[in-house]
Amino acid sequence: MASERLQQEWQDWLAEFGPRLLLFARQQARHRYDAEDLLQEACARAWRRHARNGGGVPHPRFFFQAIRRVAVDWARSEDRRHLREDRYGRHGPMHDDFECPLEADERRRELESAVRRLPLHQQEVLVLKIWGGLTFAEIAETLGISANTAASRYRYALDHLRNDLATPVS
Repeated sequence: MASERLQQEWQDWLAEFGPRLLLFARQQARHRYDAEDLLQEACARAWRRHARNGGGVPHPRFFFQAIRRVAVDWARSEDRRHLREDRYGRHGPMHDDFECPLEADERRRELESAVRRLPLHQQEVLVLKIWGGLTFAEIAETLGISANTAASRYRYALDHLRNDLATPVS
């Protein structure tokens, strides 16, 4: 009975936070088609770590942290692989040929494009704040920065988006 209750808690948690985690994984992944794999690996790591510490349903920030760590690990691994391949005369980095917008809606694509043009440190804070639902203190802990820095990056990101989306695209 307790395992069924825990399973239901996890299902409810995943229904609520799954899309937010996937959005953050898309933002962290170098290639858009890696986002689901990144999310799966991060969730497995976070869950194993959390299970060792007592179980239950954890706070989403643990999963955001895991996504970021896995993305960094994968990027480093990919960079090392490309260096090895370049050293032996193989092709360089793969090109991101598989872009797929979140939706066909034009305004949504404009917003997604504007967010991608932000500096990475502003993108991270924006996604964690708006779509992740984290506080500045939680964002600070997740990214290893101060809460004031998180708030500043968020304000700068909003200013950039406001300016970018106000000017018509030619």
